[in-house]
Amino acid sequence: MPQRRAAEKALRQNERKRKRNRKIKQEVKSTLKSFRKSLEKKDSDSSKKNLQKVYKALDKAASKKIIHPNKAARKKARLARSLSK
Repeated sequence: MPQRRAAEKALRQNERKRKRNRKIKQEVKSTLKSFRKSLEKKDSDSSKKNLQKVYKALDKAASKKIIHPNKAARKKARLARSLSK
């Protein structure tokens, strides 16, 4: 356990940030999963809608520094390529 008040506060802050980051990462993963399912069904309308949701989730995570912006761009490019195939 932390010895100082500042360390206790840092521990509380880290826990809050960890929960927030996990929630956003989980949102990205779930939207990716729904996009991939719609690709497997070959439903182009829902795939395009899901792709927009994935873009939004990735951009949000990158803007909050949860994932690296280049990683978000790379994922978006690969997903767009998989949709065009």
